[in-house]
Amino acid sequence: QVQLVESGGGLVQDGGSLRLSCAASGGTFSIYAMGWFRQAPGKEREVVATISRSGRTTYNQHSVKGRFTISRDNGKNTMYLQMNSLKPEDTAVYYCAADRSGIQSTSAGAYDYWGQGTQVTVSS
Repeated sequence: QVQLVESGGGLVQDGGSLRLSCAASGGTFSIYAMGWFRQAPGKEREVVATISRSGRTTYNQHSVKGRFTISRDNGKNTMYLQMNSLKPEDTAVYYCAADRSGIQSTSAGAYDYWGQGTQVTVSS
């Protein structure tokens, strides 16, 4: 079983940048497809980006394409989300998740393990 801990959230102005990290422990990180999800108040959790086990294949939700970049370092058991050109509508709690099947699904229900979340707030 893998444990996930997110960090790097905070308050940033419109157009600013943040880098989220997701540190994994207690399992073999490289066997998991990984994803970043977010949930804003009153809204459902939605996928932001996903990455394959090797890191060679990534997916980005259309609203973040060209602004967010997902990556991972299997040697450091860590996944990242570089967020540039942030907008107020990006404000949410961001979660990292691990999928042991390796399918790299965009559905939150497919993921087996979750972090506790980190708050990202973008002020206008």
